Amino acid sequence: MFKRIDHIEIIPCDFERSIKFYTEILGFSIKEKMAVAAAPLEEIAYLALGDTVLELMRVQDAAISALEPWGTGYRMMALEVEDMDAALAYLAGKGVTPSWGPVTLGSSKRAEIRDCDGFPIELRQW
Repeated sequence: MFKRIDHIEIIPCDFERSIKFYTEILGFSIKEKMAVAAAPLEEIAYLALGDTVLELMRVQDAAISALEPWGTGYRMMALEVEDMDAALAYLAGKGVTPSWGPVTLGSSKRAEIRDCDGFPIELRQW
């Protein structure tokens, strides 16, 4: 019945800056971008990485919401990496440093970074 997560929605503070972060730094591609006339929603961009899709939503007067890291709601998404050391070296070259880790957890390595709005992203090497 249920197959997979189709997409994850993110409302960034700066729509274009977020598109650049996810495409230019993390390698997502723009699958579709469209204006939407459904205030306060103004525009949507679907960004794809393999079969993972993010839906970035431009919302009029989007406000920063400081969620508790262990409260209910969005916690983080996780991206699988082939080589943690290579991924972190690449990200450092783009000015993105780990906010946590990397650590080895049994047969995997885990680190966390933050996007341009401070949303956490887990990196996992299995």
